[in-house]
Amino acid sequence: MRHSILVLLGSLLIVLGGCGASTGRFAPPPKEPTYKDAAKTELIKTNYAATDKLLKSLKRSLDPALPLVVATLVNIDELTESSRLGRLISEQIGARLSAQNYRVIELKLRGDIFVKQTEGELLLSREVKNIMVNHKAQAVVVGTYSEAKNFLYLNLKIISVLDNIIIGAHDYVLPIDNNIRHLLLPPSRCRNPHISWRVTNTPGFLIFLLFPVHT
Repeated sequence: MRHSILVLLGSLLIVLGGCGASTGRFAPPPKEPTYKDAAKTELIKTNYAATDKLLKSLKRSLDPALPLVVATLVNIDELTESSRLGRLISEQIGARLSAQNYRVIELKLRGDIFVKQTEGELLLSREVKNIMVNHKAQAVVVGTYSEAKNFLYLNLKIISVLDNIIIGAHDYVLPIDNNIRHLLLPPSRCRNPHISWRVTNTPGFLIFLLFPVHT
């Protein structure tokens, strides 16, 4: 016979962190975003505009017939680390360059993109240089980002293969809204972004969940 058994779950210590919102008691799930909401997002438009300004800053012209490598943007404080946001922005830069008839090669390395000299100067790693030579690329687009309290500061550069000289650069800023913050976090930190908890002033409390179990 199938019957319902009330199962009591207790002694759960709630620890705030990751993506959960501290709102005070169990809150209803947030309203689902719509296509209309998505059309209002400015991230793609902003990165396309930054790419256009990067091209306008060129000190020497690029040959559309020769490949242009686009590397993943990295964290300025940890040059070996990127994020979903860094990868997303680099793909949007590559898409914009391709739309303007440049031959684009995406560079997704497990190794370092930069090496830092004693004076703090950033140079392209040997692996990046070898890839550029093998693909006969004329230049590489690289970028870094730095996270502040409310804003994300980004720097883009186009570096010539011939002499390792910066031939174009552009700086811009993104607001750290919920979407940007979510993309900066590792995926493991945001497995349930829609769960909302309400917490009392005490560091921990008991939660009792009753749900039917069918046997």
